[in-house]
Amino acid sequence: MPTYRAPVEDTRFILNEVLGFERYANLPGFSDATGEVLDAILSEGARLSEEVVQPTNRIGDLEGCVRHEDGSVTTPSAFKDAWRQYREGGWLGLAVPAEFGGQGLPYAVHTAVGEFLVSANMAFMMYPGLTQGAIAAILAHGSDDQKSAYVPKMTEGAWTGTMNLTEPHCGTDLGLLRTKAVPAGDGSYRISGQKIFISAGEHDLSDNIIHLVLARIEGAPEGTKGISLFIVPKFLPDASGEPGERNALSCGSIEEKMGIHGNATCVMNYDEATGWLLGAENGGLKAMFVMMNEARLGVGMQGLAMGEVAYQNAAAYAKERLQGRSLSGAKDPEKKADPIIVHPDIRRSLMTMKSFNEGGRALLLWTAIQSDLAHRSSDEKEREVADDLLGLMTPVIKGVLTDKGFDHAVMAQQVFGGHGYIEEHGMSQFVRDARIAMIYEGANGIQALDLVGRKLAQNGGRAVQAFFKEVGEFCETNRADEKMAPFTKHLKKGLNDLQAATMWLVQNAMAKPDNAGAASTDYMHLFGLVALGYMWARMVKAAQVKLAEGASAALYESKIVTGRYFMERVMPETSAHLARISSGADTMMALPAEAF
Repeated sequence: MPTYRAPVEDTRFILNEVLGFERYANLPGFSDATGEVLDAILSEGARLSEEVVQPTNRIGDLEGCVRHEDGSVTTPSAFKDAWRQYREGGWLGLAVPAEFGGQGLPYAVHTAVGEFLVSANMAFMMYPGLTQGAIAAILAHGSDDQKSAYVPKMTEGAWTGTMNLTEPHCGTDLGLLRTKAVPAGDGSYRISGQKIFISAGEHDLSDNIIHLVLARIEGAPEGTKGISLFIVPKFLPDASGEPGERNALSCGSIEEKMGIHGNATCVMNYDEATGWLLGAENGGLKAMFVMMNEARLGVGMQGLAMGEVAYQNAAAYAKERLQGRSLSGAKDPEKKADPIIVHPDIRRSLMTMKSFNEGGRALLLWTAIQSDLAHRSSDEKEREVADDLLGLMTPVIKGVLTDKGFDHAVMAQQVFGGHGYIEEHGMSQFVRDARIAMIYEGANGIQALDLVGRKLAQNGGRAVQAFFKEVGEFCETNRADEKMAPFTKHLKKGLNDLQAATMWLVQNAMAKPDNAGAASTDYMHLFGLVALGYMWARMVKAAQVKLAEGASAALYESKIVTGRYFMERVMPETSAHLARISSGADTMMALPAEAF
């Protein structure tokens, strides 16, 4: 059976010693997250993950969700008690403002604990994850009445939330959606249509489900300009604000999926259901993107979390499984074979997963701090810079961490050999669950196009130039440090490749847009490697400082070795990405469709 141990020590190292968490004590929420409080939250979040949530993972995969004839849905048997404990601990409202019942703590703290919980059970954590996204959209675009009516109960976990975008005939191209909204004459609307792939669309964990639904008001413009967003509750709140009359919406079916069986992925039918406009008329995409951006960072976290739990189990198995002898001579001559961790190719797999996971964790937490700065800083320039970096890194984190999360789940499965293909060992579930993260909240090809087609040119390239400057200055500042040379050398080479790729796109994509499309995925991964390399250089620098101060800890030595592995064995891939980008789109687009 698979196991999981939350990486508390590594998370604490990144927040405190790499990112300087205490430097932000002047920001709202950070002053409450003192070192002692942060340690307590991480420790208790780890306990909840390991002892309460992780044991439900296998159960959820085997049992799945069940839809009944009346349209109701039952979640796996272990979920209700886990949900009760999650609710009672106030975990859903960790970063929600205190005025709405939350704790108002930094988004970075929410992100740190979120990784632990998603590793423990990804399907279970989709119920609060969608709710947190819905809360963010209502706080950003809702009226005062809407905020007070919905957010406190959602923060408490008494009510949950969803996002309803996709329809049978349209996914990414939301301009094609047909769900309609007809004014009822009393300020509400009648919502009719069908939505598919709705995570947590119907279940038995909460008293009410607040659906955020994209629809087109009668007479609205065609395409994306005519889309509005509506709050459509499962039960209409009564005069006292409690769930009242059942709304005219239902779960038509549950999708039969490859993974995340413990989450109810529903076909939702709206038959003149009562809904209320959220935000401005025809401003639905703007309002929904608040939720989408938060969801994309959350999905990137899912990729990291799946890669981490798969790695942990592969590493444990590699230290126990006896098979063959070390190429350099028997390491355990008293036994008939050595553990497979002695073999270089097993080490290659483990080191690759370990280096990506630790670098990805640092990148995710660094980006979460940018979100905190963008929303909490009183300095307008600081907010602008942070918001730029947040927008730039969102498609990178979503695309790269989920691509690699799946790759590493497969890599971990391979470490198990034939046993990895057998369900009882749990590796198959990690592979199956990780796969969806590459697809939903905008497939990764769309993330790459967003990065190349929108984010690079946004505000005259201000964000990407700021990132180049930050990484370049780090390399220059540490250029004379002999201990840092093995790291800054590779980082600088990667940065040079990224800048060359960016220049190639500037020169070749405008006249021939297919060049941008052909380059986009390689560019996203090239960008991700440089961002991860920057995080590794910062982690190694922090580890070296601690060792120079006389600290004695295996963590710091491990960081330096793992960082060196990343730089020597992973960062050189930037050259291959640059070569593919520079080849253009000609051969990719040359064959007629009939040739495929």
